[in-house]
Amino acid sequence: MKLATLRDGSRDGHLVLVSRDLALAVSARPHAATLAEAIEAWDQVAPALADLHQRLELRQAASAFAFDPAQVMAPLPRTFQWCDGSAFLQHGQRMQQAFGLPPIADVDRIPLMYQGAGDDFLGAREAIQVADPVYGIDFEGEFAVVVDDVPMGCTAAEAERHIKLIVQLNDVSLRSMAPREMSTGFGFIHAKPSTSFAPVAITPDELGEGWQGGRVRLRLQTELNGEWFGHPCAGQMHFSFPQLIAHAALTRRLGAGTIIGSGTVSSANEADGFSCISERRAVDKIRGRELTEYLQFGDVVRMRALDEQGAAPFGSIEQVVTAAPQPGGR
Repeated sequence: MKLATLRDGSRDGHLVLVSRDLALAVSARPHAATLAEAIEAWDQVAPALADLHQRLELRQAASAFAFDPAQVMAPLPRTFQWCDGSAFLQHGQRMQQAFGLPPIADVDRIPLMYQGAGDDFLGAREAIQVADPVYGIDFEGEFAVVVDDVPMGCTAAEAERHIKLIVQLNDVSLRSMAPREMSTGFGFIHAKPSTSFAPVAITPDELGEGWQGGRVRLRLQTELNGEWFGHPCAGQMHFSFPQLIAHAALTRRLGAGTIIGSGTVSSANEADGFSCISERRAVDKIRGRELTEYLQFGDVVRMRALDEQGAAPFGSIEQVVTAAPQPGGR
């Protein structure tokens, strides 16, 4: 299944099912009004949603309408918990090499993960709003999974059955804010503004061979101002999503709707390009080149995961960088 959330003036939007070619949609009501409602009762509502999705595919769903990605919110516009990992080790290794950072003990055995803000996710066409480019505006192309209720102490072997949906995202980062926050040991606040999501969330079966070993095995293509920036394959994740879920659940339960991110998609092959500016800057420094600039107002970022046929199963993220409204404005 493919699911999206249409903007309707409410905080949680209107859940719809979307055809595989992203051409048509149909309301998920009365089975579930929102994705938050659906994920809370997934085992009960998923069969009915799957049946409706099949009828949509056969062009037999009553009240189907044209799907417009410009009208969507994030598939899950807000959730109780958003935990982002760093499962591509080559990303961190390049940063360490370029900037002389000390190695992190056991990084190949214990995943790195931070807890971000889940209360204000952005849709695929919403602007990246930042007060000042001096903050070092960067994009980070990633994948993530949405889980149902996960018990504390869940093992990686048990975790995969808790994965209900896969999403594609842009984990926007403010690089100038990060060093001080990391040095405190208390985690990110200012360095991680709202995260943006591709138009649809999809069930793992939709990816076919693109979902293996608890990993998304698709290339994530990023363009900056219409120019190719990179297309690394996400199959190079060191830790699988079940391993990341088990790590997050080691000492606490994960509530239904928790989102677990992969971290920046990265390739060991430099020719594959990059999914964030920071990693490209690291390679620039290693190779003795002028550092690539961070994002400026007016820049346009486009991200889409591509399968072997060149289709984009999640749709695409297309965002312009703009100045944030002044306090008191809208």
